[in-house]
Amino acid sequence: MDVATARERLEEMLAELDRSIGVLKGGPVSVGEYSAADAGSDLTDSDSARAMLNLATTQRSAVLAALKRLDEGTYGQCVDCGGKVPEGRLEARPEASRCVQCQSKRERRR
Repeated sequence: MDVATARERLEEMLAELDRSIGVLKGGPVSVGEYSAADAGSDLTDSDSARAMLNLATTQRSAVLAALKRLDEGTYGQCVDCGGKVPEGRLEARPEASRCVQCQSKRERRR
């Protein structure tokens, strides 16, 4: 993927994540009276929203890091081994910072 296309895709992702984070931080809207079942549902919704917010925030950080690598001229280079991140991986995940092998190692350590 060429640098201009990568930057465009990453900036689009960043804008979408910023919108999503803004919505998630807005929290639930309260309307009318609640029953005990509603309170339980709100707790579950709140937990889900918090999990989605954490995921979106983590992905936003990855996108910002990818944009920084673009600026530094290291985009497409694995941050662990220095090898090339496969083109297909960057097409699927423009924010990817590791080659498939290094990413697999990292996930096994978790």
